[in-house]
Parts: sequence; C-alpha cells; structure tokens
Amino acid sequence: MNRAAVILCVSALAYGQPRFEVATIKPVSDTTGSSGIYTGHGNMKAENVTLKRRIIGAYGVGPNQVVGGPDWLDTDRFNIVAKSGQDINDDEVLNRMVQALLAERFGLVLHRESRTMPAYVLEVAKGGPKMEKSTGKRSNSTTTGNNSRGILKATDTGMELLAQLLARALDMPVIDRTGLDGVYNFTLQWTPESAQSRPDAGPSIFTAIQEQLGLRLRAEKTAVPVLVIDRAERPAEN
Repeated sequence: MNRAAVILCVSALAYGQPRFEVATIKPVSDTTGSSGIYTGHGNMKAENVTLKRRIIGAYGVGPNQVVGGPDWLDTDRFNIVAKSGQDINDDEVLNRMVQALLAERFGLVLHRESRTMPAYVLEVAKGGPKMEKSTGKRSNSTTTGNNSRGILKATDTGMELLAQLLARALDMPVIDRTGLDGVYNFTLQWTPESAQSRPDAGPSIFTAIQEQLGLRLRAEKTAVPVLVIDRAERPAEN
C-alpha cells in the first residue's frame, strides 16, 4: 500500500481527533426489521445496517463508489451504539468520529482512487435554480418513499450533499457540476421508474429535478472518486 493510502487509513485515529468514549457493536440475526442511522449531540445509533452502509454515510459517497472488500461487507448487519459524552452537532466532526470507530472496531483500511465509469452529472438547468437559498449551518435531509413515490426534504443542504443523496436514490454515481455555493432548502418529489406506468404517476426523478429544483441530470462516462476497501474484519461482539 502506498504512503497516501496509509495516511488516509490512519488519519481518523490521529492524536487529538474527537472520539466516541464508548461503543457497542452487535451482529443482527433477524435482518427483517427496520433499518436506520441516527446521529446528533455527539452520539450515533445504527440499527440493522451493513458496514457498507456505514462507510457510505461516514465518507459521503454513493453505493457505487465503494469497491472491493470482503463478501459480507454488504450482507452482514449490525446494531451500533456509540456515545461521546460531548454535545457535538457538527456533521463533519461526527463523520470523522465514525470513520475512527470503523477503523478501530472493524479494522477498516481503505484508500481513494479515481475511476472512469458511467455516472450522472448534476448541472443547473436553463432558467436557473429554483431552490430557496438558506443561511443556516445545520444540514438536515430526510428521504422517504415506497413503490409509488419518493420524497426528499432538505434544509441547509449544499449541492455536493444533494449529489450524494441522488446517487443513493439512483444507484449511480452523481457528480456535482452546478457551480452553486452555499446551502439551500428544498423538497423533491418523484415517482420511481417502476411505477411510471400507473395512471396517477407523477414526474420521474429526472423531470422532477428540473421542474422543482431548476437542475438537471445528464448521463456521462467520467472520472468518479471511489473508496477501495483494502481490509475489513468482523468485529468482536460486545
């Protein structure tokens, strides 16, 4: 492994980095229950989640941007509860704390690469953005949906994070090329492709992005940043 990869892998454990004071990790035997991740006030609770899902959230990438690793990375599920004892509401700090936890408890070692692959490019559509500009600093987003409708509600959210959220909804990498700085408030509602034939179907996600946000998605084969998993180990239960 080259020096850059080693630095990336151990940087989360660097001296002085905020850390969770206590954390419990338990494998889930019944994986049919609800799944979710909750963070805030220096704490993190993940229920019935895979290690891959936790990597996606902690490093801010889409599902297609995590490559390699053991076979169980996207199948084995865990309940993770971690507490810091500090009132921390900075998402970036919390993500670094989760990165450190994954390195320590799952033996996670990874490095970054750029690979050319099919992706969507997020751009400003003709007529300009239609989102409400915000001056807030606490990003929050909620994605809900079923077979007939998808809804993304976001506050104080930048375009890079929007690209990450769209990548999860589309199961394809999304690259932000909007050139828009700052954060925005918006709601995006669409009908999944599987329900487009229904008589009451709403717009597809591509049409909704243009009509509701003033943005557009364009397919392109381009360089995409990816995380390559060099090593991951099942944690000891505690």
